Amino acid sequence: MRVVVYGAGQLAQMMYLAGSPLGIDVQAVDVNNDTVVHPVSKTPLDIPLDEALVGADALTVEFEHVPERLLEVAAQTNKLMPNIQSILVGADRVREKHLLQTMGVANCEHKIVTHLDQLDECVDALGSKLILKASRDGYDGYGQWRLSDDAELPELKQSLQGLDLENVPLVVEKMVAFDRELSLIGVRNAKGDIRTYPLAENLHHQGQLHVSVAPATNVDEALQQQAHDIFTTLADGMDYVGVLAVELFQVNDTLLVNELAPRVHNSGHWSQSGAVTSQFENHLRAVCGLPLGDTSALGPSAMVNIIGCSSFSRELLSIDGSHLHWYGKSVRDKRKMGHINVTTDSYHQLGEKLMALSQYLPLEYFPKLVAEATRLKG
Repeated sequence: MRVVVYGAGQLAQMMYLAGSPLGIDVQAVDVNNDTVVHPVSKTPLDIPLDEALVGADALTVEFEHVPERLLEVAAQTNKLMPNIQSILVGADRVREKHLLQTMGVANCEHKIVTHLDQLDECVDALGSKLILKASRDGYDGYGQWRLSDDAELPELKQSLQGLDLENVPLVVEKMVAFDRELSLIGVRNAKGDIRTYPLAENLHHQGQLHVSVAPATNVDEALQQQAHDIFTTLADGMDYVGVLAVELFQVNDTLLVNELAPRVHNSGHWSQSGAVTSQFENHLRAVCGLPLGDTSALGPSAMVNIIGCSSFSRELLSIDGSHLHWYGKSVRDKRKMGHINVTTDSYHQLGEKLMALSQYLPLEYFPKLVAEATRLKG
């Protein structure tokens, strides 16, 4: 079997590594120049893109911001999974909000803004604590602005001057006093079979995910079922095939959908060593029409992102249950360079191992690590 992935970053690389034992050959497309490349070495393959599409059993994406012209060609082959509508929902917050509203899935109270004068109406309707998100091309905290008090509104409007809001509207959300951020990774195949992983608890810093813990602590059966039901509603409603990530806010006993990612996701990386079947393998199983794998957790796990640095000791591998995943990128501020997975038998032990991990890392790049290790140790 052969799968062509639009995008040639770390997610395509990890799909390749997961596919090899299954006999699935994964090729990647550098969407900046329409070149078919090896997902690990990034070496161009001597295959024109149109020939690669013809020879593929399935086409998929590693990120949602693939140029629409490429997605439209892929959709015509009837091999693109998830479907183009689902991918476009993930790339556009206005489409995403419309989908959530149409399907009756609880999300943050919001307004769509196509002109700066509408911000006054947003304050009247939603209050003076708002988060503004560009509807396209925003990720890892980019393309977001905050309003903490209505006295800041004139200055905020001034900073937004020059944005093309008619073509790229703002989604203005009421700031939610959530208890914590969670995410659910799930997978659906073309037959409608669905498997979901345990909820993961996510800690962010400056809009980027720094640490995920899965299964999340203090999750009862009702909360996990609520998340599963949200996933099922969305995946069935979109006729979705593949892995879908649902980012959530927990407010008391209620889950609100924050964002959707129509692909394998950073907050599911823990599954590489912490689940019976990783999200990468399950995504390939789904798009290739193979039976879905068991999504049960093997034990408490954590994923720690390595962001913006490469200077750390590989001696961290001396910690039992630790696994390093390096992406091979050049260092850049706020760039995800790799991640570390740690899997254990108890949350207390996980906290101890994360504390041990902190001894090998420059902690200025890992601002959430020690506090989370302390919390888990109890």
